[in-house]
Amino acid sequence: MNPTITVIIPVRNDAAHLQRALEALRGSTVPPLEVIVVDDASSDNSAEIAERHGARVFRNARQSGPARARNLGARMARGEVLLFLDADVCVYPNTLERISAQFAQDPTLDALIGAYDAEPEAPDFLSQYRNLMHCFVHHHARHEASTFWSGCGAIRRHVFLEVGGFDECYRRPSVEDIELGYRLRQRGRKIVLDPTIEVKHLKRWTFWELVRTDIFDRGIPWTELILRDRHMPNDLNLQVSQRISVALAFLIGGLSLAGAIYWRGYFLVPMFAALFLVMGRYWVEHASSRERRAGLVWTAMVTGALMVAAWWHGMDALVPLLGLGYALLVIRHRYELGARGWRYTSAVILLVLVALGIFVLFYVPYHYFVFSLALALLSIVLLNSQFYVFLAVRKGRAFALAAIPFHLLFHFYNGISFIAGTLRYAWKGLVGQRSVEPRRPSLLDEEVPYEHRIDTRGIEASDGVARRAH
Repeated sequence: MNPTITVIIPVRNDAAHLQRALEALRGSTVPPLEVIVVDDASSDNSAEIAERHGARVFRNARQSGPARARNLGARMARGEVLLFLDADVCVYPNTLERISAQFAQDPTLDALIGAYDAEPEAPDFLSQYRNLMHCFVHHHARHEASTFWSGCGAIRRHVFLEVGGFDECYRRPSVEDIELGYRLRQRGRKIVLDPTIEVKHLKRWTFWELVRTDIFDRGIPWTELILRDRHMPNDLNLQVSQRISVALAFLIGGLSLAGAIYWRGYFLVPMFAALFLVMGRYWVEHASSRERRAGLVWTAMVTGALMVAAWWHGMDALVPLLGLGYALLVIRHRYELGARGWRYTSAVILLVLVALGIFVLFYVPYHYFVFSLALALLSIVLLNSQFYVFLAVRKGRAFALAAIPFHLLFHFYNGISFIAGTLRYAWKGLVGQRSVEPRRPSLLDEEVPYEHRIDTRGIEASDGVARRAH
């Protein structure tokens, strides 16, 4: 007999995405026993939308973070399996059916995580790149997972309660799911990653949000977690190839800095020109009309500055290349014709890049700095070639080329995160703030302290404590 499933969704000021997530759940071939939405002190109508879709709703009077919100939902759940979903994630009709079947077929299975699909919702370049990177990582990770994932992760309720749930020390979306997974593995619990269990991610990423999340919400706390447990699995973003990529990214940064000091603008101008020609199209392609106009003005200013710098340093051959690159960006709608648009775009960008490569061969000085930089770049591209091929298959060669600089930046600030996390962990040890075990609540207590929470089905709230109604 298949186990019953309770879906738990924490939400904070994300009413539009939550509505789509709940609508997707209603289309499941195997409906959940219940859907619990925990509203973490939203200022929008997230709770009202959840109530209209028949969910059991709890409201936090103060923002406490998704870890505490999920723990509250787990305490009140009636299902045998807890399925945690983010508010900006939509299940497919067969997602719950696959999850239920796997738990029924394997009694030894304690937790199960899925993957993002290869068709992200947000059309802009950064969101496509970021969500496809998550998709690639999940589809190429080990079947026997080394951690948990709360974006689409299911776990038997008694196992979740036994290990203490999510660590509520994390007051923002962070690595609370990874930390839970580490504790599950330490206790010998079986976690499986099944990439055929897919969900669609609706999130639209901005550049600074991406960097802030990777450094402060993921990289630094994940480093502290690795140091605390003294365990770095060869899986997901911690594979050996990714660690080597981080080292190569730092090497590239160091060589670039050395070249900039040695040759000054003569070295920097072609480097920035290459980045501009590769990425310029995507700065304006998927933005709104207002943002697109601003993007064209901004790229015109960058182009003009690079053309002046090229002329100043005697790189006359680079001036028409930059002018051609900007002209192609402005008239892109004329050579992107229907379904053949990606092929035209790829051909044009590749042509410009070949021209730029010829320029580099003739103008960039022959020096061991340049050779070492080229070798490091080639090495990191080869190490991550599977990912770039994946992007090329999904979105075209031009998209894959434009993703390379962002991916290099990703590895670079991952290294910065590791250094910062190590220093912070060491400092906590010096001042006595580091604990051997994280602070966790006891989820076996039937009383749930909270304020102004509302359950629309069978929960009574009184005296700041929620109790099961009898």
